[in-house]
Amino acid sequence: MAFNSTSHSPSTQHEDSVPPSTSRKAGGWRAIAYILGNESFEKLASMSLIANLTVYLRTKYNLGGIFLVNVVTIWTGSSNVLSIAGAVVSDAYLGRFLTLLFGSISSLVGMGTIALTAAIPELRPPACHEPSVCEQPRGWQIVVLLLGLLLLATGAGGIRPCNIAFGADQFDTRTEKGRARLESFFNWWYFSFTIALMIALTGVVYVQTNISWAIGFAIPTVCLACSIIIFLIGRRTYIIRKPQGSIFIDMAKVISASIKKRKVNLRQSSDHTFYSPATDEELEPTKLMLTDRFNCLNKAAVILDSSELDCQGQPTDSWRLCSVQQVEQLKCLVGIVPVWCSAIGCFVVMDQQNTFGNLQGIQMNQFLGPHFKVPPAWMGNTSMLALSFWIFIYQSLYLPTSRKIMKRDARITLKEKIRTGIVMSILCMVMAGIVEKKRRESALKHGSHVSPLSIGFLLPQFVLSGLTEAFAAVAIMEFFTVQMPESMRSIAGAVFFLSLSIGSYLSSLIVNIIHVATGKNGRQPWLGDHDLNKNRLDYYYFIIASLGVINFVYFTFFAGNYVSSKKAITTGGDLQLDNHSISQSRKFSA
Repeated sequence: MAFNSTSHSPSTQHEDSVPPSTSRKAGGWRAIAYILGNESFEKLASMSLIANLTVYLRTKYNLGGIFLVNVVTIWTGSSNVLSIAGAVVSDAYLGRFLTLLFGSISSLVGMGTIALTAAIPELRPPACHEPSVCEQPRGWQIVVLLLGLLLLATGAGGIRPCNIAFGADQFDTRTEKGRARLESFFNWWYFSFTIALMIALTGVVYVQTNISWAIGFAIPTVCLACSIIIFLIGRRTYIIRKPQGSIFIDMAKVISASIKKRKVNLRQSSDHTFYSPATDEELEPTKLMLTDRFNCLNKAAVILDSSELDCQGQPTDSWRLCSVQQVEQLKCLVGIVPVWCSAIGCFVVMDQQNTFGNLQGIQMNQFLGPHFKVPPAWMGNTSMLALSFWIFIYQSLYLPTSRKIMKRDARITLKEKIRTGIVMSILCMVMAGIVEKKRRESALKHGSHVSPLSIGFLLPQFVLSGLTEAFAAVAIMEFFTVQMPESMRSIAGAVFFLSLSIGSYLSSLIVNIIHVATGKNGRQPWLGDHDLNKNRLDYYYFIIASLGVINFVYFTFFAGNYVSSKKAITTGGDLQLDNHSISQSRKFSA
């Protein structure tokens, strides 16, 4: 039994939005064109730094060893973890449009700062060619560098949780046509920014490595300016949803109310009245129906006494009585946790190629022919090519062909995609370990710092890393988004990037643990030396592969049960998760 109220919380904050009549005409692929254009330029800029940051810090700041790895991984992780703050600001105060705009401006200033460190020699330590005698940067030089990285991380925190969510806002997912377009959007979103990444990893990285770091960082700075201009040009085509207050605070209220009403026995009686006020369709297009998954949380919405409501039908204590909508929103977040944990395992593998993959390339034969030298960061192109090739084949060839032959949509399920991605991550680390073992042996055999082994031997591990992203990352991003109502899509984006950040932090933690554990009693640690030939990076890769096997078992026998092969059941404006998802969650019920 549900108690309905037409009142709305006065604490909800709003921004000026597109009028209802305009909103119906806005959105769709016309708006997506501007969003993808903005995303492509932004990714071109950010990835041209991410792909080559390790090389830049190694060659221009004379950093190396554990400190270098920590700077890169912690910055990468911070860029992603700030997505949570960006999601809160977006959902509670600014809305996705303004959060994206301010995030882009912060990134522009940050990239400009990094460009200055490359253009002004005084902002860096003196150039050096011998790692053992290189002068380290001074404290204030590190501060300037970290300031630029902090601004970039702050900008990423605003852009990453909102870009995908803002694109998803342009479709009506209450219809089958809208849901199909949303899935296509995910694929084309990944495809478009992957093309931008390949441009960044070829043209921009080549300029940085072989022509000028200053020019190489000025290019992404201009690209960020272009992304802001494109985003603003498309302003009138967007559907802009109003912020509705912090969902995280609502979740805290649900937990508080559930604890306060923990003695309520829902199984004894079915006559309980649940607080379910009417929602504003413009603010909350999808009204969530009460489900029996995570049943202990339902206690937060039970009306035990009429005194819990005021004369306007509003809770007198919002920390003791919550709406069904608030309860179900928390359930949506709790329901993705098992898959979220598995996602972190995949992202640990993907993180290796941005650091150790590039370091391997630095100590390999980079020449193709007598004159052409391949920048190590170019190897990331193979990951992007593999990802783009798979998405193009799947979207443009596989799906149309399957419709013609089978007379139905034979899409690969999310569960199958994620499982395949985990397998690819294991193979990636095994291959990386084999190549590193061969690289190290050949360098020691020839007594040289740089191995005569061609950098082309890194191709398989980078291709497998790209396929890990093509299968697992795309599917995980889609899973997080479709499991959330429209009002929580920024949260879905933040959770996705939070898993990336934890993957980076976990990678840094594993590196430091291995460094300490293997360096005891005066022994040479597996990791940490500036010279990879003195390390045992191959052993490290095999350890990560072993963790991937554990992740595969975990997903196959546990987390995969939370990824339903069915679509969400949508009726009018109400949404209820399918019975499979509910049954898997009942084990947590009170």
